[in-house]
Amino acid sequence: MAFLGTEGQVELADLGELADGPYANPELLPVPVAQRTWSLYNYAALWIGMSHNLVTYTLAASLIAAGMNPVQALLTIALGNLIVLVPMLLNSHAGTKYGIPFPVFARAFYGIRGANLAALLRALVACGWFGIQTWIGGEGISVVAGKLFGAWWTNASPLLGHPWTLWPAFALFWVIQMAIIWRGMDTLRRFENWAAPFVLVVFLAVLGWVIYRAHGVGDLLSQPAALGWGGRFWPVFWPSLMAMIAFWATLSLNMPDFTRFSRSQRGQAWGQVLGLPTTMTFFSLIAVMISSGTAIIYGKAIWDPTALAAKFSNPFVVTLGLVTLLVATVSVNVAANVVSPSYDFSNLAPRVISRRVGGLIAGVVGVALMPWKLVSDPHVYVFAWLDFYGGVLGAVAGVLVAGYWFVRRTRLDPADLYRRGGRYWFTAGWSLPAVAATLLGAVLAVGGANTAPGTAGPFPANGLIPLLKPLYSYSWAVGFGAGLVIYLLLAAPRRAGVAARPAVAPQQ
Repeated sequence: MAFLGTEGQVELADLGELADGPYANPELLPVPVAQRTWSLYNYAALWIGMSHNLVTYTLAASLIAAGMNPVQALLTIALGNLIVLVPMLLNSHAGTKYGIPFPVFARAFYGIRGANLAALLRALVACGWFGIQTWIGGEGISVVAGKLFGAWWTNASPLLGHPWTLWPAFALFWVIQMAIIWRGMDTLRRFENWAAPFVLVVFLAVLGWVIYRAHGVGDLLSQPAALGWGGRFWPVFWPSLMAMIAFWATLSLNMPDFTRFSRSQRGQAWGQVLGLPTTMTFFSLIAVMISSGTAIIYGKAIWDPTALAAKFSNPFVVTLGLVTLLVATVSVNVAANVVSPSYDFSNLAPRVISRRVGGLIAGVVGVALMPWKLVSDPHVYVFAWLDFYGGVLGAVAGVLVAGYWFVRRTRLDPADLYRRGGRYWFTAGWSLPAVAATLLGAVLAVGGANTAPGTAGPFPANGLIPLLKPLYSYSWAVGFGAGLVIYLLLAAPRRAGVAARPAVAPQQ
């Protein structure tokens, strides 16, 4: 069974103890070439499906609320996605070349044990996102049920601050997502293939209805910016741009989890280029135009698509709208927030935790984080949380890019990624340069975390470390740049394994 490339193929027998070793299981081993079936369309559909979600819909609203006009907001979103696409494509290459998931890829730089540091940083963020999206999806199910069952459902007695009927809706949505991840990656691929065009068509239909009812899209796109384009704009622009980058900073690390199934480098790369920045910007534009029309129809701009769906009186239309929102939420939540931690938790104890069990753990942790509280303050959620974890994950991305492209020149030894005592064992399974680069990069990026004057937040106004406060506005960029440079300075080529046995050829 061939695992790597079309030249110098590595057979399962050649990998020796990998399949039965303590650092491997079937999900963490390289994907055989014959099982790499994802095409350009699959990756474009994956990104279209992940971009069409409730949080994306409201991104422009959060920036407009900060004082930008729609044009400024859309430009910020587009630029953020173009920037994060760069490390995403750089890290994706290894997944297709070697057929390995993110936590195994990270072993080459952090060490076989140290990779758990990068994996868990990524996994915990994903669990938080999973819980939040699941809570939002549960609210959507509850709204649909309220339209069908009437006041007794909507006005149910409270439980933990919410109608008790909301909790079974939340549980149902959780079960649906767990079922998809339990069935495997091929089920996810098929789901994304039809979910992506379905969601897009429905939202375009809603846009057409809004334009018809409003006799145009109103003047929202041309409204002046409260901040202008001068000195008041830039202090808001930079942290907002970092937040937009951080929105997909998680996927910039773990895209090998998906590109390991690609037929070719060209297919996964072009699929992502065509799918991510274009869809995020276009979907945000649709949100702006729909909200502009609702300001004319209802006298107030409605940024919450769930609230907009509830405005319709026809039960079928309401159900179709909210089912679309649920499909969109499942699409992003399973792909972005369950697949990665399922591999990450599996990497902790490969012989005990399978991908399925890892996904279940991610689901449980997501609930344990109490997402109903995480979303209680949108300002803290979007700006404090996004900017903070974006800076931390930026440092991890810098280490990965520096190690794979500059130190190792894309050459890895697949067998040693699973072998105790091999070239990726470093110091008792840990790479001290990678750990130091990550910690120092993260401190530089988020050490100055602060709460803007006049707003609530978890950080002191002068920053956690006042000297680093100016850097926090550029958190992801600082983390990425610092992680990359520090790792390059600390990681000697000999320790990195450049002078290694011949590397396998990439899959073309």
